[in-house]
Amino acid sequence: MKVVFRFLFLVFLYSLAAGQVVAQERASPVSIGQTFTLSSATLGESRRINVYLPPVYADSATVRLPVLYMPDGGLAEDFLHVAGLLQVLTGNGSIRPFILVGIENTARRRDMTGPTTNAEDRKIAPKVGGSAAFRQFIRAELMPAIRQRYRATAETAIVGESLAGLFVVETLVQEPNLFDTYLAFDLVCGGTTGSWQARPTAAYTCTLARPKRCM
Repeated sequence: MKVVFRFLFLVFLYSLAAGQVVAQERASPVSIGQTFTLSSATLGESRRINVYLPPVYADSATVRLPVLYMPDGGLAEDFLHVAGLLQVLTGNGSIRPFILVGIENTARRRDMTGPTTNAEDRKIAPKVGGSAAFRQFIRAELMPAIRQRYRATAETAIVGESLAGLFVVETLVQEPNLFDTYLAFDLVCGGTTGSWQARPTAAYTCTLARPKRCM
C-alpha cells in the first residue's frame, strides 16, 4: 500500500511540475536586424550582409535614411555591438537614425590591404592587396543592392577600425567621392617607408564637411 501511495504522490508532483512548464510564457527570439547573401562577380564569392534598421524605419512607410557601411560587419565581428550602440544612441536622441550595413569578412587581410612591395607586409596573409576589388564590390554591387532593398537616401558613410580603418583612409584618398563621411579609428597606417604595415595611431576621424578631410 505504501508503494502505491508513493507512486501516486510522485505522479501528482510530476503533474504539478508539468503544469507549471505549460503555464510559462514561451520565449521569443531577439532580433536586432536582417541578413542576406549577395553573390559577387567582382570578388568571385558570396558575401553575408547584415543590416540594422532603426525603429523609425518600421514606423513610417515613407521615411528614407542615410546608410553607414561597415567592414568587419559579421555577427561574430563588430556588427552586433555597433548595432546595439546605435540602437541606444538613436533611442535617446544622441544621434540621428540611419541604416547600418555590415559586411561579413571572408578574407579580411586580403580585402583591407592595398598593393605593397614590402616583404614584411606579405607575411601577414597568403594573399594581400585586394582593397581595390573590395571597393569595387561595395560601389558596383553592394550599394545598388542596398538602394534596391531599402529606403535609403543618397547620403553614405563608412566606418572601420584597425585594418578596416586603413581601408577607410585608403578609400578616402583613392575615391573621395564614394562616401560622404569617412570614420577611421585605431587604424593601421602607412609609414615613411611606404608600407601600410605600421603601428596603429590613436584615432582618425573624417569630418562630415565637404570637401572631405581627415583629422
